[in-house]
Order: sequence, then C-alpha cells, then structure tokens
Amino acid sequence: METIKGIERDGAFKDVILDRLADIVNVAQFISFGPDLIQRFARVSGFSPNHDFGSYQEGIRALLARCRDRTVNIRSFCPGSTKSTDFVYGQDVDGASNALRKLATQGLYTIVNETVDIEDGGVSGVVLDDVIEFAPGDTPRCVDQPGVASLRRSVGVKFLEIVYGFTPSLEFPEDNRVEFSIHPIRRGVRNEHTIIWELEQVKVAGARPSWNWPNRFSRLIGDKAYGLLIAHTLGFAVPRTTVMSRRLPPFSFGTPTGTGEIWIRTSPAEQHPGRFTTQSRWCDPFGLVHREDPDGMLISSVIAQEGVEPTFSGKLDVTQGGDIIIEGVKGKGDGFMTGKRPPDPLPAVVVHPVTRLYHRITRHLHPISMEWVYDGHRVWVVQLHLRGISTTAPGIIVPGEPEHYHRFDVKRGIESLRKLVDELRSRDGNQGIILIGNVGVTSHFGDILRKSGIPSRIEYPDAVQQAVGHVKRLDKAKR
Repeated sequence: METIKGIERDGAFKDVILDRLADIVNVAQFISFGPDLIQRFARVSGFSPNHDFGSYQEGIRALLARCRDRTVNIRSFCPGSTKSTDFVYGQDVDGASNALRKLATQGLYTIVNETVDIEDGGVSGVVLDDVIEFAPGDTPRCVDQPGVASLRRSVGVKFLEIVYGFTPSLEFPEDNRVEFSIHPIRRGVRNEHTIIWELEQVKVAGARPSWNWPNRFSRLIGDKAYGLLIAHTLGFAVPRTTVMSRRLPPFSFGTPTGTGEIWIRTSPAEQHPGRFTTQSRWCDPFGLVHREDPDGMLISSVIAQEGVEPTFSGKLDVTQGGDIIIEGVKGKGDGFMTGKRPPDPLPAVVVHPVTRLYHRITRHLHPISMEWVYDGHRVWVVQLHLRGISTTAPGIIVPGEPEHYHRFDVKRGIESLRKLVDELRSRDGNQGIILIGNVGVTSHFGDILRKSGIPSRIEYPDAVQQAVGHVKRLDKAKR
C-alpha cells in the first residue's frame, strides 16, 4: 500500500491532503471551496477526479444525488490557523448552500462531504503497528475514549470479516496510522465498505493491544458472542455458532462438532450468570428475547450453537494466587453451572487437556475464565471471559472477614441469591455469604458473588468435599 509522503500535515489545506488521499484509498465523497466559493477539489462517484461542476449549487446537487442518506456535512478551515471552526451536519441543497455562503463571509475554506451514518451498525477506529482499535456508533476519535475493542491487527481484521461478511481494506504498513470506518452499506468515492479518513506515517513504538472486554463492541453483539469469536479467531475449538444480533445481520463461525444438535443461548450485553436461557433444544428466538428482555436493554443477541458430545463438561477459573481451578461433571454441564448438580471427580484424561488449552489461550489473553466441554478427543470452548484475577481458592469465593455471614441454601436458586446480594449491598457494615450445598466455586452462584465482591465461601456436605477443587498450580515458567 502506497503511503502519503511530502504532505505538510501541519499546513492549512486539509482539502489538499484529502485529494491526495483519494488517489490511493476510498474516501467519503466531497467537494471543497475557497472563501470566494470557487471550487477547489472534487471527488464524487461517477465523475472524473476534480470534475468542475460550474457552481457550488450544482456541485452540492450532484453530490447529494449520490449520497445514500441524501444529506451532506460541511467542514470549514482557515489556512495557518489551528483554531476550531464550524462543522455543519446533515444538510440538503438549500441548507448546505446557505451554510457555505455564511462561512465564506468569514473567510473560511469549506469541504462539503457526504453524510456517513455512524449508527448504521458499522465501526470506526484506528490501525497502527500490530494493533486495531474500534467501536460502534462513533468516529475514529473513539480511540481517545474508554471502551474501544483493542485487538491484535490480524485477529481484529479476521474478527470484523466474520461479523460483516467482507474483508476490511486495511492493508497498510505498520508505520502508517490509519483512521477508518467500516460500514455494512457501501459508501465513498469508490463505493466500498471501508472509508479512510486520515493516513500518515508515524514512528512505531511497539504498540500492543489491551484485549479488554466488556467494551462497546462486545456490548453490541453480546458478551458471550464476543468471547466465543475471540476464541475462534485465535484458533481454538469453538462449536459451530450463528449469532442473531438485534443490530447486525446474522453471522457464523466455529467448527462443526458432528452432533447435528442445536443449543440456543442468550447473549446479554454483559454477563448475568445464570439469569437468561441456555437450553439444548431449539425454540423461537424472537419469543425468547421478548419474554426475557421485553425492553430490549439487556440481551444483545441470541446464539444458535451446535452441541458437543459431552463426555465431561465444566468450568475453569484462576485464583488470585495463580492456581487453576477445574471443576465439572460427567455428561452435560448445565445442571452443574446452575447449582443443580455437584461437581464430580475429574480424571486426569480430562484435567490435563483442559489445562493445556488454558496455557495455549493465556499466551494471548490473561487472565480468563472458561466453560468447556470434553468430547473424549478434544476440549471445546463454549464460553470465554477475560476479567480480573479471581479471588477463588478451594471453598473460598471472595476472601474477607465480614462482621456477619448470611447462610444461603443453594436450593433456593440463583434469583434468590441475586436478591440477597442486592439487599446486602444496601446495608451498612461488612456482610458476607456462606453458600450451603453441592455447587462448585466456578458455578453461576460463584460468578454472582465474585462480581458482587461480597466476602463469601461454600460449605460443602462431606460427600461432596472430596470432589471439589481440581486445582493445578500454574507453571509460571511456561507462561
């Protein structure tokens, strides 16, 4: 990819930079004018570069005819000045013409460009070095704010290709800082899905992605869907998955498992352990979302996922001290995760491959928690979350020394625990919870308590105590 060289970026003429950029990439359609309202540059689809439209009114009319949203924005600038000037949004012919005349009387240069809807389900962001960062519903300046997705470049491009169904045009050298936007509907001079807004050479200083989520994009497609897609793009075994999002067309990824059986899973914007439906048979996804999230505020998508032959199923978590906790059961793990089944002793033939998978994933992401299924041959990732180090140790969920412990029988159910947590948060003093029953520290009961930060532990029946805490010390030398 050619880079733009020899452009004085501290200089005033932004339309000169934009014109040169249009020679090598797709830019938003535009026409620029001087304070005398004489046309300077034009890049409009269907016309030769810098076609002369004769007047600013005819130029605006031709540009609007080729804009999908039938409106234009107007940027203004003053040569030699860094002072901010007016930015006029969403104008028709008359509005744009009036705005141009007003800005011209102030001695300003103007750029009229097609309106590009930032709320069309696409993303904007920046590529630099080995990093791509982006967010939905924003401009490339989103990278200056918290909440962007931050991935290794190759992973991020593959990630976006799967979600949107086309390959983003982001093949630039690592020393190019590129501001871009990606759109489900083609736009720009070249009528492509990727628009480049700025491109410049910079000194590369070894930028690295943060990987953190939840972020604005994970909330768009759902936390569960985001984690599974990360696992897939990193090359790990994820069952064949189709994501049906509220905001985006369906997209699919993963590997066929061979069972031909479909699980349906809700994918909330952020984790709500055990709150929403996961079931091993098909149901109406629209009815499901309407029942469980009628206001449309919590569930971002519904996932249809091919089931895995469940020889063993369970969850992996990590303690603050660096121990892996691997718990699970023989067969399907939904009862274990919801506290209806106690953990079983796991044989080494299961613990070892789950541990190896953990080490492979943490070469990229750390720390993680993971729900897994072992089919007798391989370990499949069915949920992946990146979060802070768990404070879990065998029997301990959240360490602490509360003034008073509240005993909670897990037979009362997850929603009752959620209500108790909300009640204790509103009280003064240091309150704790003891779970009574046959659940693992990595169950949804444990997830709720870890998220709450309330000091808590599990009190197991003697028969269950021997089956809990399949713990393996991390080999820190292999990290």
